Amino acid sequence: MTGDILLGGLFPIHFGVASKDQDLAARPESTQCVRFNFRGFRWLQAMVFAIEEINNSSNLLPNITLGYRIFDTCNTVSKALEATLSFVAQNKIDSLNLDEFCNCTDHIPSTIAVVGAAGSAVSTAVANLLGLFYIPQISYASSSRLLSNKNQYKSFMRTIPTDEYQATAMADIIEYFQWNWVIAVASDDDYGRPGIEKFEKEMEERDICIHLNELISQYFEDHEIRSLADRIENSTAKVIIVFASGPDIEPLIKEMVRRNITDRTWLASEAWASSSLIAKPEYLDVVGGTIGFALRAGHIPGFREFLQQVQPKKDSHNEFVREFWEETFNCYLKDSPRLQESENGSTSFRPLCTGEEDITSVETPYLDYTHLRISYNAYVAVYSIAQALQDIFTCTPGHGLFANNSCADIKKIEAWQVLKQLRHLNYTNSMGEKMHFDENADLVATYTIINWQRSTEDGSVIFEEVGYYNIHAKRGAKLSVEKTKILWNGYSREVPFSNCSEDCEPGTRKGIIDSMPTCCFECTECSDGEYSNHRDASVCTKCPNNSWSNGNHTFCFLKEIEFLSWTEPFGIALAICAVVGVVLTAFVMGVFARFRNTPIVKATNRELSYVLLFSLICCFSSSLIFIGEPQDWTCRLRQPAFGISFVLCISCILVKTNRVLLVFEAKIPTSLHRKWWGLNLQFLLVFLFTFVQVMICVVWLYNAPPSSYRNHDIDEIIFITCNEGSVMGLGFLIGYTCLLAAICFFFAFKSRKLPENFTEAKFITFSMLIFFIVWISFIPAYFSTYGKFVSAVEVIAILASSFGLLACIFFNKVYIILFKPSRNTIEEVRCSTAAHAFKVAAKATLKHNTASRKKSGSIGGSSASTPSSSISLKTNGNNCDETSGKHRPRVSFGSGTVTLSLSFEESRRSSLM
Repeated sequence: MTGDILLGGLFPIHFGVASKDQDLAARPESTQCVRFNFRGFRWLQAMVFAIEEINNSSNLLPNITLGYRIFDTCNTVSKALEATLSFVAQNKIDSLNLDEFCNCTDHIPSTIAVVGAAGSAVSTAVANLLGLFYIPQISYASSSRLLSNKNQYKSFMRTIPTDEYQATAMADIIEYFQWNWVIAVASDDDYGRPGIEKFEKEMEERDICIHLNELISQYFEDHEIRSLADRIENSTAKVIIVFASGPDIEPLIKEMVRRNITDRTWLASEAWASSSLIAKPEYLDVVGGTIGFALRAGHIPGFREFLQQVQPKKDSHNEFVREFWEETFNCYLKDSPRLQESENGSTSFRPLCTGEEDITSVETPYLDYTHLRISYNAYVAVYSIAQALQDIFTCTPGHGLFANNSCADIKKIEAWQVLKQLRHLNYTNSMGEKMHFDENADLVATYTIINWQRSTEDGSVIFEEVGYYNIHAKRGAKLSVEKTKILWNGYSREVPFSNCSEDCEPGTRKGIIDSMPTCCFECTECSDGEYSNHRDASVCTKCPNNSWSNGNHTFCFLKEIEFLSWTEPFGIALAICAVVGVVLTAFVMGVFARFRNTPIVKATNRELSYVLLFSLICCFSSSLIFIGEPQDWTCRLRQPAFGISFVLCISCILVKTNRVLLVFEAKIPTSLHRKWWGLNLQFLLVFLFTFVQVMICVVWLYNAPPSSYRNHDIDEIIFITCNEGSVMGLGFLIGYTCLLAAICFFFAFKSRKLPENFTEAKFITFSMLIFFIVWISFIPAYFSTYGKFVSAVEVIAILASSFGLLACIFFNKVYIILFKPSRNTIEEVRCSTAAHAFKVAAKATLKHNTASRKKSGSIGGSSASTPSSSISLKTNGNNCDETSGKHRPRVSFGSGTVTLSLSFEESRRSSLM
């Protein structure tokens, strides 16, 4: 249709061209287009309807008539380029200004803009040609992301979102349904290859694997289609993503239908998401349940009535209407070129039709105006061009977009001026929508997610809207799907499974399988201390330090906190033993205090005995600090308390034992002995020995103070123990105690033959042996145990050594005091002491006498006789004289008698003691 300003149109009125070998034996003929595309014809009608609306509008381009030249691309590049050359040639002729040389009454004005084409591959070829002459091209269906390159496609624009977003949307929906093993099929053109390339990158970012990646074309040979179908049928992937147009995917769908492969789920790009070529009832068993990304549907007021008013007689200038009528009613119109072909036998026979049939009485995709998507895009493209022309028409000089802010002349408008105006287009259409092109000359849009379902009324295919994808929403909020509306494989509500491996249950994680993609894995149980609380976990999460995993590794529970508690049986038993030790020691101290003036108590140096008993009470009490939850203050108190108490105890035993030994080994006690071993000096020595231990503890606490420590190394249990701060400090503390004990053992062993009732040296020796056995055993036990048993081992060592000292040193004396009072007398002590003294004196005299005889024998010769000698101790009977204050034993030798007299007066003995 002619007009003041001419627009071009490129639409796929046919799905393809007939394949014909050109052997060039004669002039090549133009290829014939085959298979009428009803949807493509509706898209053409949308452009025509928009132009008629604009021409009838009083507000938009008044007094200016838009015309159009629309060509059929037949969905091929060659046909599209033929039409494009027509647009370019006319513009080139107009630029030569040949009007003065010829008078052309049927002159066709230049095409200032082109609407189309549909396929991305076709638009790519057209854009390369139109870009040379800066003729604006607005596509309504070409979504290839390559067309966003403005350096290469200078004049290309579109009203459909780019595949850059569609590939992301497809990857998001695959991730949404938790599929990780899919098949990708793309058309072998500039639409499919870039789209699937972007899709692959998106899948890699999401760790989703593509099992098969195939290319397809409507021109594939049958064996190629069968081979592709074999690979799909043998694949374990159940979801097939297709970036292709309807004609390209149709051969594969037919083969799948022939094989009755119905267990696959198809994910359709917008190029075939609502294709009437595929959405047929006979294909629904295979493609039923398809999830498609369709463009947002628009509303075109009056378009329905316009579609129904089409008639061959009314639109005689539109040859496409005549073919549409024949294909719709399966007939031929009079004077139709197709009728002549039928008569020649090249096409099938059809009856004649009048051209007045009722178009509403038949089912045809042409009248499917419920979801206008591509049709609406074509409608918007026309209005965008018209609005750009309106902006030029209403431009005020000085505010234009051209040199010196000038305006273009609408009567002499050129294509490059329209392109300039389109790039700055920003308007609100009749539906209130903001329309503008971004920096890549793309319109902002969203996708509608549709589900192919079978109609319950007539069995036809219906496109149920089940969600949407908002390109410009925040991440995580772009995709919205209503799962309850989806029917999978045409009938099921259960989401199909399309994973290489079964999902891992909670408590397990994915394990890598050698030489397999990352999507193929084996389920490995989480390690102890780790968990996974959801299915298909990639890694197990480590439990916090205070928690541990349950048996199934599905969650973490709080670890049991353990320490040597007051409430547990073991702790109670140790506490009872410590209390018993304190009570027994206090009892002994009470007995000694009650019988403090008796010979036994006096003979054992009662003042040091009191200190010794007090230190034993401290030893028993210090073991109680090891029981209960360790705190910082208890950790810093318990070892010094134990160490100082034991050193005080050992010091008292050492001083007592050594004092008595020196006194009895002295032949005659002198004033020096009395002064050196006086009571004050004894206490001073005890203080000095203890002070050394106190200094060790002070240095230890200052440099590395012990503290409470939670040990998380043990499974399921947190042991609260004491970190001693310095093992060396503990070693010095115990080592010094053992050193004193060793010295004490030495003196006790040396004095083991002193009067039994006086020092009990044998028992002291035995108590020191017990002490060494306990603490030598303590060292390996201490370092080989853990947790609360460390404290228990030390408590047992303290109690065992304390009971050993208490029993060996004091129980014999308490027994004599309480149950053998007859032995607790001064005479008994004197008798025992005198007997020991005479034994020592006799041994010394015998030794002296033996030495004298040897000397005299060497002088008198070997013939001298050696007289026998005898030693006898004569007393008044077997017992000491109870009435006499003096005891005079007599020692007799063969050559004479020696009388040794010792007088034990109370005052002198007391001074010695």
